[in-house]
Amino acid sequence: MTHSTKKILVLGPAWVGDMVMAQSLFKVLKEKHPDCIIDVAAPAWTLPLLERMAEVSGKIALPFKHGELAFFDRIKFGQSLRSAGYTQAIVLTNSLKSALLPWAANIKQRTSYLGEMRYGLINDIRPLDKTKLKKTVERFVNLGLDQDQAIPANLPIPTLTHDEENALSVLNRMAIDVPTSKILGLCPGAEYGEAKRWPIEYYAEVANQALSQGWQVWLFGSEKDIQATSAINQITKNRCADFGGKTKLGEAIDLMAMCNTVISNDSGLMHVAAALGKRLIAIYGSSDPHHTPPMHPDAVVEYLGLACSPCFKRECPLGHLNCLKQISTKRVASLLNIKSTE
Repeated sequence: MTHSTKKILVLGPAWVGDMVMAQSLFKVLKEKHPDCIIDVAAPAWTLPLLERMAEVSGKIALPFKHGELAFFDRIKFGQSLRSAGYTQAIVLTNSLKSALLPWAANIKQRTSYLGEMRYGLINDIRPLDKTKLKKTVERFVNLGLDQDQAIPANLPIPTLTHDEENALSVLNRMAIDVPTSKILGLCPGAEYGEAKRWPIEYYAEVANQALSQGWQVWLFGSEKDIQATSAINQITKNRCADFGGKTKLGEAIDLMAMCNTVISNDSGLMHVAAALGKRLIAIYGSSDPHHTPPMHPDAVVEYLGLACSPCFKRECPLGHLNCLKQISTKRVASLLNIKSTE
């Protein structure tokens, strides 16, 4: 590293979807400073994403539990980074605790929004006008620009790499034949809550239609989604490959890269599918596709925009979940060019 090379430490988000969108910032930084070194510090579970981003040089797993302050531990961890020679820190989260580490690391320029009254901890405070920066990805990218620089009209889209050999190894481990037909990936989970989840029976209906026309159907999800993926597989008489809770995030990414089409709720895996360039059908209920849309230009967003939407609630406050239930299987099946029995 030459004396003039920028070395940037990014304090990354904890959510999978947000970390995918953060890649747009990394791309903007590389466009602006081609020789810059970008290291990202984030919770360990996000590191498989960073390993699939060509712009990221170093991945630093933060050892802190979600939500804990761990004041002195953060100070000590920050101090351990002083010798790394970072010229700038960009903090993508708004909490007080996230700003402690770059301050303790004595990084000269610490860029972020004010957040939780972080005067001093953040010394390059950027104004946040939510009417101008409506999308999460725009807010991330803005932190990589100069103070007076406008957001680019066309933001670079996330593009994750993948490892086909790793995917084939997972298939072999689970005794699943290498597919010879089209693959439909279904992502029925959404960690935020029920109001972001298209009904299980709807996913199963589309899965049955795809299976009847020769597709393979793969079910993706974390351990928290096992009940959902298992229910879909049961309804389809166990004709799907159920990866729910059986794969690590990196393995799920590599397997999803083999899919032709993915149907997903507004979730981290939705953003993964978009970043893999998959044909994506993204289903929105209580959340806002204008705030956190899939960034691939060919993604199809299914959103009804009812009078009660978006409510941003974990459960439907009106008890009917119409924002999701009124997105029909017939409509979604038509996007796959398969027939619906609805």
